[in-house]
Amino acid sequence: MTGATITYFVLALIIIVSGVFMLTLTNVMHMAVSLVGVFLGVAGIFILLGADFVGLVQVMVYAGAITILMVFALMLTHRGLNGHLQGEVGPFRGTLTFLSVAIIVGTLLYAIRSTPWPGSTTALQPFHQSTVNLIANAIFHQYTVAFELVSAVLTVALVGAAVIARKEE
Repeated sequence: MTGATITYFVLALIIIVSGVFMLTLTNVMHMAVSLVGVFLGVAGIFILLGADFVGLVQVMVYAGAITILMVFALMLTHRGLNGHLQGEVGPFRGTLTFLSVAIIVGTLLYAIRSTPWPGSTTALQPFHQSTVNLIANAIFHQYTVAFELVSAVLTVALVGAAVIARKEE
């Protein structure tokens, strides 16, 4: 087994364990931390597959911004940092979690085994150019005008939101 294969299995294990923890824990903040583990594991797989830009966006948007948004929502709903979810599903929470995971795993295994995978006799050649470079070249060379228009629209929207927020005070 190569280092990439071992890294893949470690990241997959982190994703699965974090996902199961997210389903079985009763503290909402612990669920959010488990979700961060899932997001970071997925980002690691993206980076391992050579999509480093997508992996970094996954870390920034999902593991960072979405998780912080969830924590703020939990804090603002006055559930507090110790909000537990007990009794909302009933006494069969563990059984329902196990059945859900078993159905998902069974469906995935069935889909994997029933799919006719094309065989390949030649190995793929490694891709040496970074996806960040490709995206930067596309944005700043091919789509320069569109990029500038989008940035102008976002700036106008930000200024408009600030003006509306200031008027309400």
